[in-house]
Amino acid sequence: MSTQNPIFIPGPTNIPEVLRKAVDMPTIDHRSPMFGKILHPALEGVKKVLKSTQAQVFVFPSTGTGGWETAITNTLSAGAAVLATRNGMFSHRWIDMCQRHGLDVQVVDQPWGEGIPTDRFEEILTADTAHRIKAVLATHNETATGVRSDIAAVRRALDRAGHPALL
Repeated sequence: MSTQNPIFIPGPTNIPEVLRKAVDMPTIDHRSPMFGKILHPALEGVKKVLKSTQAQVFVFPSTGTGGWETAITNTLSAGAAVLATRNGMFSHRWIDMCQRHGLDVQVVDQPWGEGIPTDRFEEILTADTAHRIKAVLATHNETATGVRSDIAAVRRALDRAGHPALL
């Protein structure tokens, strides 16, 4: 039986006891030779998951929110238009971050607990003939509500609309 308390907020996610015990060890100094012996095979494993021998894998020491900010600041400029759904706490925070960075966010509000409305995204992207929308933001898993959006369907909506926006 797990000793972890079940919590119903966006993270941390409860971990099965067998996995928790497997990583129950002292922290390894990231400058030590032992760390490299673990890191390099792990990075090669990521390449296998990506089905690539050419991928350059980067370790980014951050929360998911730091990843969002990195993606936003390295691909978009203030004033750029983005399309997003607000259907839970993570998507809400992502939209807020985009607005704080001066992006023009077109928000499709969706009841919390429902996934991204890909049919509505396709309509919006098809209507954007000037390709003003530069990126489509998609939150895969809204932990607080347990909803998982179909990211492949979002990609198909972009493709059917013939839209060049980043996903």
